[in-house]
Parts: sequence; structure tokens; C-alpha cells
Amino acid sequence: MADTKREVERKYESGGKGLPDLTGVPGVESVADRGVTRLDALYYDTADERLAAASLTLRRRTGGSDAGWHLKFPVAPGVRDEIRAPLSDTLPEHLARLVRSRVRDAELNPVVRLRSDRDVRHLLDGTGRLLAEISVDAVHAERLTGGTARWTEIEVELADGTDPAFLDKVDKKLRKAGLRPSDSPSKLARALAETESAATAPEAAPAPAVAPAAAPKRKRRSRPVGKPVTVGDHVLAYVRAQRDALVELDPAVRQGVPDSVHRMRVATRRLRSTFRSFRPVLDREVTDPIAVDLKWLAAELGLERDQEVLAERLLSDLDELPDTLVHGPVRQRLTAWAEAGHSGAHSEVTAVLDSRRYLTLLDTLDALLADPPLRKKAAAKPAKTLTKALRKDFGKVSGLVARALDLPPGHERDVVLHEARKKTKRARYAAEAAGPALGAPAEDLVKNMKKLQSLLGDHQDSVMARRTLRELSAVAHAAGESAFTYGLLHGHEERRAEIVETDLPATWTSVRKGTAL
Repeated sequence: MADTKREVERKYESGGKGLPDLTGVPGVESVADRGVTRLDALYYDTADERLAAASLTLRRRTGGSDAGWHLKFPVAPGVRDEIRAPLSDTLPEHLARLVRSRVRDAELNPVVRLRSDRDVRHLLDGTGRLLAEISVDAVHAERLTGGTARWTEIEVELADGTDPAFLDKVDKKLRKAGLRPSDSPSKLARALAETESAATAPEAAPAPAVAPAAAPKRKRRSRPVGKPVTVGDHVLAYVRAQRDALVELDPAVRQGVPDSVHRMRVATRRLRSTFRSFRPVLDREVTDPIAVDLKWLAAELGLERDQEVLAERLLSDLDELPDTLVHGPVRQRLTAWAEAGHSGAHSEVTAVLDSRRYLTLLDTLDALLADPPLRKKAAAKPAKTLTKALRKDFGKVSGLVARALDLPPGHERDVVLHEARKKTKRARYAAEAAGPALGAPAEDLVKNMKKLQSLLGDHQDSVMARRTLRELSAVAHAAGESAFTYGLLHGHEERRAEIVETDLPATWTSVRKGTAL
């Protein structure tokens, strides 16, 4: 089994200087010498160093109190989450899965060996509680294809439960003694920077195809990553950001981090919406097949997210009822339904992230960005093309809202409002992509679409909640339980939907007035 530890630390260049007397640091009563430990670590990566490029480190280390496999993810400057697994001869499958969105089919092999003599001291308060561990590391780095480097650095790691501001106090003392923060975020980064491979760098593998064999006849108009200039640049920058979000969120989804599934699902929707909204920019013969896979991924992710949202909503509604109106084991049934759905959905989602279809989708997105399927209009200045796309998307929203307002309350209106919600999201995402080029008009559209999306989302949540309550009520009735409370909750959801439909005309008027395209 693996466990996770948040690592908060700062690194300093030794510069030939030793440690100053740290008992002068406010809060430090004593400094305990814990002796010297010899550490020996092999760092693993792909041949093209994909993990290092993402500031991830994967190592197998012997020596010290935490020998084993360590996988580190950056959280913020000086902050990393370290996931640990027991020492073994092969990489634990759990850790392999957490880097799969980066590694995919490439092999992980040792690339650097770091041997360190670590002189450790503990900074203790007046009660003997550990505040931080400070170590002087004499490092010998060896790139396994050739090249070595040596240096000494000082590392201060915050103890669990210590205020992070304590590191500022230590920092002040160390700087006063002539020590300076390290330029490298990690030992591996420094080792890679200071060693040179004796082997010839491997040639880059050809990018996977982004479409089936019948490729459209067009000229590719790729542009190096940099400040967007053309409309194609702006659209591709947004696509790249969403591709990056998918890859970066993958480990969090696998670990069940709150809100990670929702954020990954939003990234898939943003990509699909971008492909639809900007068809004059990106060739749909390439993007349409990708959109199909993105729709599939969003649907698979939705199994867990939708269940989570409904469970929170229904349990919150139940909390508002007085005990005298709760008849039967309603809470137990709702909780069991929520937990069973979450457990099953999460296992299905992790299986999806291990599937060939998902990994191929990531490869395809990489290939699209490496060799963009740009159409002729992609080379134009952004204002005209982006504005036209936003107007078109907004027009679709306008038509659906007008149609819904003309319908009486009921199933047909619910369906149209749900479709309006989906088109509202598309308009919002298109405006997000256009924001850097269009400025205030696009930003206003984002704000107004969020407002409308929130209202329509509450309505759709009510529709789904009522459906779930009817299903749970039928199950409870079949089990001989009272369905009274389910009926109360259903009525409450009906009222919430009525309020949304009553508020919609005024909200829509406000949205139209606040949208200037």
C-alpha cells in the first residue's frame, strides 16, 4: 500500500559554508544531532524525460527511515506531495498508474543515480516537539548514460503540524549566515542540468495520427508555442490548456481527490465545445472523431460526478426537514445509494483511465497540437472570426431560451432548458478562448453565461433529483417502507424548479443587456 505525505521544504546552496547556530531561531529551544545517513536513489523516467519536464520525480531509494519508492508531484513552489510505497524490486503498479497519462506506452528506466551523505539535525521547541528537519547533503549525481556532478546543499523540511511561517524564521537566519536559496527545485533537476549524457539523444518518435487513414487535403499551418497572434494561435492555446488539464488531473482522479472528476470532465467539454465553435479554424475531419472520444470520456466521468452532486443535494434537503417529517429509513437508504454509486463509479472511472481508448485520445490530442489541422481562416487576425463564432453560439442560446419561455411547464420545457444549458456552456467556453484577443466583450459574455448556466443548472439538477426520488420511493414502497418523505422532497424540488422558471425571464433580459458583441 502507498501513503501520501505533503512535503514543505526549502533548499539552499552550501557555498562551502556550514550551518549557523540555529538555537537563535525564534521558537527553537534545541538542535538535536541525528547523525549521518547514506542514501542511494535511482530516479526513473522515459528516454525523453517526460516526468522531469513536468517536474515529477519517481525514485527507488535505499537508506534512511523512508526507504522505498517515492513519487513526487509539485503543488506550489517548495511544496510537493510525496506518495510512498514499500521497497520492492519493481515499480509498484499503483505508482505506475499515477504517471500513466505522462508515460503512456513509453518505458520507465533509471536515468540518474544520486548518492548522498545526509547530515541530519532536528530543530525542537521547548517541549521537545519537532519543528523542522535540517540536513546538509553531500550529493554525488551520476547520469546513467554518462556524466557526473557533485555539490553540497542544505535542505530544511517542515515537520507535520508546524506553521509554514516557521520556515521564514529559519530562512532569515540562514541568509544572514551567507547561505542563498538553491536555483534548482529538486536534486534531480540539478543533476540533469549539471550532467551531460554521453549517449546520442534519441530521435523523437513520430507523432501518432490524429485521424483515420483518409486524411483531408489541406496545408498544415503550425506555429511555435508563444504569444498568440492569429485566430488559430488563440484557439490552439485554449486547446493546449485543456489537454494539459486532462493530463495533470489524471493522477488526482485516480486518487479520488475531491472535485478532480468534475474538473477533468469540464476540460473534455471545453475541448469539444472549442472544436464545434471554431470549425472555420480547425478542420472538422480531424476534430470530429476526437470529439466523439471526448464525449465518451465525459460520459464515463459523469457516472461519478452526477451521483456525487445528486447525493449532496438530496441529503442537504433531507437535513432541512424536521424529524417529525422523516418517516422510515430515508437517510440510510439515501446514504447507501450514494456510497454504492460512488464506489462503483470510481472503479469504473479508473478502469477508463487505464483503457487503450483513453490513452490513444491523449496521444491524438498531442498530435493535433504538434501538427495543427488549421484551415485558411486560422491565419487571419482574431477579432472578426472570434466575434462571429461568439455571436453564432450566443444566437443558439437565445433561440432555445425563447423557445423554452413559450412552452408550458412540463417535460418538453425541461428538455429545451437542458439543451439551452448545454449551449450556454459552449458559448461560455468559446468566450473563454476568445478572451485574450477580444478583452471585455468576451469577458462579459463569460460572466453572463456563467449566470445563466448556474440558473439552468439548478433547474436540471431538480429534474434529475425528482427522477431519483421517484426511483428510490418505488424501492422503499416495495420494501414496505413509507414513501411520505420522498414525496415531500419531490415537492420541494418541484418548487425549486418553479422558482428557476419564474426567475428565467428577468435573468435572460439581464444577460442580453450585458452582452455586447
